[in-house]
Amino acid sequence: MFNTLLIANRGEIACRVIETARAMGLRCVAVHSDVDAGAKHVAMADMSVCIGGASPAESYLRGDAIIAAALATGAQAIHPGYGFLSENPEFVDAVDAAGLVFVGPGAAAIRAMGLKDAAKRLMAEAGVPVVPGYHGTEQDAGFLAEQAEGIGYPVLIKAVAGGGGKGMRLVERAADFAQGLASAQAEARGAFGNPAVLIEKFVTAPRHIEVQVFGDGTRAVHLFERDCSLQRRHQKVIEEAPAPGMTAPMRAAMGAAAVRAAEAIGYKGAGTVEFIVDGSEGLRPDGFWFMEMNTRLQVEHPVTEAITGVDLVEWQLRVASGEPLPCAQDDLTITGHAFEARLYAEDVPSGFLPATGRLSELAFPGDVRADSGVRAGDVISPHYDPMIAKLIVHGPTRDIALRKLARGLAGTRVAGTVTNLAFLGALARHGGFARGEVDTGLIGRDLDQLVGGAELPARRVAQAAIAAAGLWDGGPVQAGFTLWAPLQRTVLLERGDDALSAVIQAHGPGCIDVTVDDTRIRAQRDGTGWRIDGQPAPGLFVDGAQITIFEDGGQVFRIVDPLARAAAAGASGNLIEAPMPGRVVSVFAAAGQAVRAGDRLAVLEAMKMEHTLTAARDGVVAELLVTEGAQVEAGAALIRLEEEDPAP
Repeated sequence: MFNTLLIANRGEIACRVIETARAMGLRCVAVHSDVDAGAKHVAMADMSVCIGGASPAESYLRGDAIIAAALATGAQAIHPGYGFLSENPEFVDAVDAAGLVFVGPGAAAIRAMGLKDAAKRLMAEAGVPVVPGYHGTEQDAGFLAEQAEGIGYPVLIKAVAGGGGKGMRLVERAADFAQGLASAQAEARGAFGNPAVLIEKFVTAPRHIEVQVFGDGTRAVHLFERDCSLQRRHQKVIEEAPAPGMTAPMRAAMGAAAVRAAEAIGYKGAGTVEFIVDGSEGLRPDGFWFMEMNTRLQVEHPVTEAITGVDLVEWQLRVASGEPLPCAQDDLTITGHAFEARLYAEDVPSGFLPATGRLSELAFPGDVRADSGVRAGDVISPHYDPMIAKLIVHGPTRDIALRKLARGLAGTRVAGTVTNLAFLGALARHGGFARGEVDTGLIGRDLDQLVGGAELPARRVAQAAIAAAGLWDGGPVQAGFTLWAPLQRTVLLERGDDALSAVIQAHGPGCIDVTVDDTRIRAQRDGTGWRIDGQPAPGLFVDGAQITIFEDGGQVFRIVDPLARAAAAGASGNLIEAPMPGRVVSVFAAAGQAVRAGDRLAVLEAMKMEHTLTAARDGVVAELLVTEGAQVEAGAALIRLEEEDPAP
């Protein structure tokens, strides 16, 4: 076994690898970009090396700098985590050439599965069922349209390189094929440098079920399945293991197919074989097809660890050091049920736009496993994936585990940035999901229900008003009041686009009445804390002018300065602004051009995804304030429309 390991990654996966490596007595080396110098994974490691600038291309994608860091620090092995260079065969070759151990499969296995079209042909030869489709090299648009007609609509266009939903488009009718193809190819070219696509039959009631495999280069075992059907924009949201409704014959068939796939390429280490499953008539051994193989550890690996009792990172390190598989297939069993929810900094009501911000508060309940690469006080950077944490729960049954997930999400405290916490909580409480009625279309069908949110109770406005007045943490009861009037004052708040007001009347340090609209709420504090209308109040966090109440995923209020509100009332509504930091990929407008509401004006690339900015109204472009390729901050003005003619 090597004694020093370099982790060529960042965030929660780097922290996860360091935890196991240190438990095995290994010395750990972290690498980081210049903006990550104070990151959690750097603090956890025994030593660290800066490898470049903020963007991944300047740091975490620089294989030469990573290998140089390993040699300089005496590391004998490199763990790639996932993402970045984890599935780059040229990097694996370079690691081998430097005399270092790559903790993962060999370059040949990665190449075999790196292009989806070639991988599908290889899997078909190995007896693994594949989805009907075209996986050839011909990329002429007319030819591909003919193939789609032959397969039958709906079809899925997918980039042959990469993953994560990029370069993927669903086309439901022939008239939309050309536009879908052009869009998929453009995104694939930008994300992977390879515009080639394949076309597959789209399964109308699809489930995404994947099998965890592990090999030692000669033989392989599977560690059962995970259901990853809860997705939006092809991104996984909540994963679970085992899959609901799984039958013994189906599990045996899928496991055997996954092992055949791994052994066909002499796979070494942890990998995932992903299948698309037809869930329209239950799970059947003849109703699943190979999609792709991820030749690395997966984000959702903790649910497999929870039901099997296996530390997959430990297995990776042991097999990479030359040990055989730690156990045989018959030694592996399933115990209970597990869920993982991905907590992101993202603005759900605005279409799940990635968000940034400083985490002024971050805390998790003690009875959940929280894998996180950030701490309270850290900044969610625009340069990397906006994941905050993965929350993992385990229980003896699916029902119990799901209740633990809902409770764990409700007990999570995040302040300083918008998150998808409320959305995750709504999913955990979704009736169909609770019954195991899962498929990849669930979120899309019920999006309004999941995003809508509960009506804001007056007692929460009252709680925010007390905090805004400086009375929540025991401030003097006279704070903010005048001596020549009753102890009563008005507090102005904002929540999203809503303006709120509350009238506070203090009766003493522990008794306050708050009037919200026509509702009077009594707040009292005793030895256990505040009670509002007789109910225990949830926790809150005050950060400057922002108040976060930890209920329903976090209710965020902003204290309003009346003078600032008056100044903002005259602000112009003619600007198209960047909703987040990013790079302007394309600009479709020109000065003097007439546009209609909904027209595409620009495309912004942020956090590895493209976002289209459209005109909110009919009008004429007055001025372009940005050029293609520019890096912009959130709120930056991009395009200005001419003033609207005043109404006659």
